[in-house]
Amino acid sequence: MERTPSRSSRLPLILLKALRPKQFPKNFFVYTALVFSNNLLNPARFGYVTLAFLLFCLASGSIYLLNDLLDVEADRRHPEKRNRPIASGELPVSVAKSAFVVLFVGSLGASFALGWKFGVVVLGYLLLQLLYCFRWKHVVLLDVFTIATGFVLRTVAGGVVIHVPISQWLLLFSLQLALFLGFGKRRQEIVLLGEEAEKHRAILEDYSLPFLDQMINIVAGVTIVCYSVYSIESTTAKEHPHLWISVPFVIYGMSRYLYLVHQKGFGGAPDEALRKDRSLQVVILLWITTILLLFGLDKAPHL
Repeated sequence: MERTPSRSSRLPLILLKALRPKQFPKNFFVYTALVFSNNLLNPARFGYVTLAFLLFCLASGSIYLLNDLLDVEADRRHPEKRNRPIASGELPVSVAKSAFVVLFVGSLGASFALGWKFGVVVLGYLLLQLLYCFRWKHVVLLDVFTIATGFVLRTVAGGVVIHVPISQWLLLFSLQLALFLGFGKRRQEIVLLGEEAEKHRAILEDYSLPFLDQMINIVAGVTIVCYSVYSIESTTAKEHPHLWISVPFVIYGMSRYLYLVHQKGFGGAPDEALRKDRSLQVVILLWITTILLLFGLDKAPHL
């Protein structure tokens, strides 16, 4: 007779699930500076950024643990979140609290070991997330802007760890793209939960589909403008004058995501759209490949 693994033997996997590895792709924003400074094929710098990526995975994982500890009762009433390890009872609260402390302190300490400037950025990210967990996730608009700022800090961290400056237009592009995804997520939550939305996430009472649709459209336009200006007017663009060729890929990618949100019901989990939609995967791959090919025409490494 086959024996069922005990919960204690499965605890590492349960804990990993609680860190939400499906959300780890968000931390790929740290590679932005590496790509746009034409250093993707530089082994040393790629290694530093990969370490930064892993540390952000641990840091963000600790915040997910804290968030689930604070929202455990609400999650148990949610049709999907009730299956999370803490809400379902798979992961004991005591273990989750201990893991939060270890990951929070450990990731922060390791970040300063990688470089004090990088450590300061990670510290800022963690403090921002604490404010979000305890207060700002209950404040309309500020909740989405806080999440979006976290993506900007990831982008900044990627530049700091390899000591390259980042164009303000690239940072604005990161911010607007994150806002675009954030408002799309809020929209899908309202669609999924319907009239029960505010019972599961109180802040949703302050949002509506028409308002979110308007914000998504505004931010989508600004995102495209920011990237277009970056591809023409930034220092990188002046050294790589054909970078504007990559703009259509950004426009198509955002249009495809809007299609998935409005026509296919994605948006509640951007990572799910990326995992499941082949067209989105292809356009992102083509976008990055095009940039690398264009950079290959010029060896200048400046961002």
